[in-house]
Order: sequence, then C-alpha cells, then structure tokens
Amino acid sequence: MATSLKNLSTFDKSKYSNCADLNVGIVVSAWNKEITENLLKGALDVFSSVGITEDKVVVEWVPGAFELPLSAQLMCRNLQLDGIVAIGVVIQGETKHFDFVCQGTTNGIMQVMLSENVPIAFCVLTDNNIEQSRDRSGGKHGNKGIEAAAACLDMIKLKKKIS
Repeated sequence: MATSLKNLSTFDKSKYSNCADLNVGIVVSAWNKEITENLLKGALDVFSSVGITEDKVVVEWVPGAFELPLSAQLMCRNLQLDGIVAIGVVIQGETKHFDFVCQGTTNGIMQVMLSENVPIAFCVLTDNNIEQSRDRSGGKHGNKGIEAAAACLDMIKLKKKIS
C-alpha cells in the first residue's frame, strides 16, 4: 500500500509490446490542476514509452472529477479508442460534498466502462489533504498516473486476448 511510505509506481515497459497501433484517451479534471497535470504527465510518459505517439492520444480537460464519466462516455461513443484514463482529484473538506463527488465519479466511470465495453483506468485521487495528493502525483508515493496508464494497457491487452 502507498501508506507504507514507498513508491509503488514502477513501470516495466518490456511487458508491453505491439502498443504503437493503440488509440487511447485521457480525460483530466482541471480542478486541483497542480495535481492532475502531474498525473497526466505520468500517464503520457507511459504511453510514449511503449510507442504510442502523440497523435494517437486524445487528451480532454473537464471542469472537475464529477464530469469525468460523461466525458469518458463521449469519447467512447465518438472516438475509436482502445482505452481511456480518467484523471481527477477530490480532497476531503468539511462537508459531505467529498462523499457525493467520490461516489458519483466512481460509479459513473464504472457504468461507462461496462456499458461501452472500453477499458477505463480510474486515476481519481481521493485524499484527506493536498499533501497526500502531492505524494501520489510524483512525490514519495510515486505517480498514480503511471499506474493508471499501465492498468489501462493491461486491460486493453486482456480485452484483445479474450475478444
């Protein structure tokens, strides 16, 4: 677990061959942009390292985490994508808003993935404070954008194998 004070964001690109022909999307929340930009960079670095060129990666920005499911659905329905990474950050505040946004975003992304049959990697940090988010977006716990991009590639590979 990340709470054991170690970086879990290792990525072995040798596991991934024949990725140059993949088309992927990334939907990114503009809320907490300091964090989401770092997560986006991690995901883009992974895709680039396995041969997915910039012209095969569609990046769309949305206002916040709650808008991620609809934007992922629009990408699924209107673009020919093999997989998507959904990036956002929700930081605990003093009200229940955190709970509603986290639950809605999580359920929405899962529903889109299942209904559209497109792998969507969940890279939405749900932290207690900004420092935890920094630690998970390039800090001492690594970069969850790296892990999400790798999960996306794994699920694309699984879908192609089973289909």
